Amino acid sequence: SSCSALAEPPVRRVGIFGGTHGNELSGVILVRHWQENGAEIQRPGMEVKPFLTNPRAVEKCTRYIDCDLNRVFDPDSLGRPVMEDIPYEVRRAQEINHIFGPKGSDDAYDLIFDLHNTTSNMGGTLILENSRDDFTIQMVHYIKNALAPEPCPALLIEHPSLKYATTRSVAKHPVGKYEN
Repeated sequence: SSCSALAEPPVRRVGIFGGTHGNELSGVILVRHWQENGAEIQRPGMEVKPFLTNPRAVEKCTRYIDCDLNRVFDPDSLGRPVMEDIPYEVRRAQEINHIFGPKGSDDAYDLIFDLHNTTSNMGGTLILENSRDDFTIQMVHYIKNALAPEPCPALLIEHPSLKYATTRSVAKHPVGKYEN
């Protein structure tokens, strides 16, 4: 008997998002640190881009300005005409999709880590949306082993028909990281 595996294309472009919710500061602090000195996140043959996703909400230290940025990466919002009365986060989603996407395309970033805080007692937790994404499953396994003996639970929020409209859903391989 023989065993064969399909080779995944190499990961060349990685986004690290902080500030999706402006009152969750761990990701904001890390992104700002890496924007100043990105040497520790750079790897040969790979572009790693730290990115502050919702700067107006961060400035006001509030979850969002007009609507939750982490819920507007749907086709209707991303395809809305740009007008003066468009909600700030919808316009920001369009900008992020332009930089890191387009969502669902071959040109989209390979991987996006979206860094969040939570008041839930869940420690550092990785959030996954697709159990059939072999790359993400293997990466989570690697991260969990690298952090051992510290626990790092992985939460699968997969739904058979729901299309996620999160910031990280722009990437081919989306991962959320929550920390309390």
